[in-house]
Amino acid sequence: MAKTILIVEDETVLRESLAELLVGEGYEVRQAADGKAAYDLVMHQPVDLVLSDVRMPEMDGLTLLCQLQKLAPETPVIMITAYGTVETAVAAMRTGAHDYLLKPVQFDDVLVKIRRALDFREMSVTQRVMTEQLAQESTFHNLVGRSQSMNRLFETVRKLSTVKSNVLIVGESGTGKELFARAIHYNGVTRTKPFVAVNCGGIPDTLIESELFGYRRGAFTGAMRDKIGYFEAANSGTLFLDEISTLPINLQSSLLRVLEEKVVVPVGDTHPRPIDIRIIAASNQDLDKMVRDGQFREDLLYRLNVVKITLPPLRQRKEDIPLLVHHFLEKYIRQMNKHVLGVTNGTMRALLNHEWRGNVRELENVIERAVIFAEGRQISVEDMPFATEGMTDDVGEELKEALRQFERQHILASLRRHNYDKVETARQLGIGVSSLYRKLDELSIPKNVGEADAPKNDDGK
Repeated sequence: MAKTILIVEDETVLRESLAELLVGEGYEVRQAADGKAAYDLVMHQPVDLVLSDVRMPEMDGLTLLCQLQKLAPETPVIMITAYGTVETAVAAMRTGAHDYLLKPVQFDDVLVKIRRALDFREMSVTQRVMTEQLAQESTFHNLVGRSQSMNRLFETVRKLSTVKSNVLIVGESGTGKELFARAIHYNGVTRTKPFVAVNCGGIPDTLIESELFGYRRGAFTGAMRDKIGYFEAANSGTLFLDEISTLPINLQSSLLRVLEEKVVVPVGDTHPRPIDIRIIAASNQDLDKMVRDGQFREDLLYRLNVVKITLPPLRQRKEDIPLLVHHFLEKYIRQMNKHVLGVTNGTMRALLNHEWRGNVRELENVIERAVIFAEGRQISVEDMPFATEGMTDDVGEELKEALRQFERQHILASLRRHNYDKVETARQLGIGVSSLYRKLDELSIPKNVGEADAPKNDDGK
């Protein structure tokens, strides 16, 4: 199907010359003499690309661009400007224009930039549809990922959800240890029971015993009433002890006794209180090394480490970054009621290239910050706090291959879902059939893949 291009230009000769050129190249062409007429036209008849002058009566090109960003954000806009107003065109690109042309217009340049913009549009739509579908398929109780390491962890979570065994989660700060703890709790037998999260490192040593086990009135100065501790509050459910490595040695002994005897004794009391509880402990420290250094009890580690989950840092699963970006974009656009049009390809490359020492938590913070400032446009590289760190514009070969495999697996999964029907698969992916066949070539997928397994008609065909 021919692409439709809208030419917005108040100079009749230039507008009609461009129209004749584009019709000759096989495009469908619509024309408008000013921005207002163009906006009214797009309101009722969507187009694939807009070619617009900057200076026009009624509504100028920059105003039209801003309006189209809201009305049709995926429609690329190429601005036409006189040589002396290049700064205006550059400002338009910062606002969201795809490219610009200088007067006098060179027709070869027009055709090249139009083809480039239309290819970009198709790629962007395909990427968005694929990312949205993959995000839906790859989210497990707010855990997002499709890498092999994450799929293995999801399977572990499913198995742990059917029992109440103690779990030890280890990983760098920001890898999502509490999210995994909540997924284990809310996905299975404990879903209707209490989940209590405690940051052991955030409680002063002088208070941690009374906070964990509770206390009786008069047990110490300031104890004006009885108070239950975190253990009793989580009774019959899950107690998540984050930063377990920070527990003082004397408290480690008390915790071990609770795990062995399944009772707690509040400070100032002598009567044990039975508890039925699952402990999920988490640490960003090497607990085995702490045992060797005499900083953590070996017998307590054995009690906590019935099942151990090791969370990979984000730099080891960068193929999950596009999914995480989409997930956090949706989250903060909804929370802040913002109108943000996704991220540019350059931004995605920057995100893929970044080291992410703060892991998923750092990525979430970066996206939250970008959503605040990117109202009405795509998030650009300049919105990244690390934009000046000297990142290259290229994704490393290893990442390129990871993304290629990511896309390949998704297209194969979509083909299987639609019984290898190419037309239906292309429709579901939001691309043309010819684009799908091109993708099959690029990704080394045989065009007849799966046809032998596709359902046959009654006549065997």
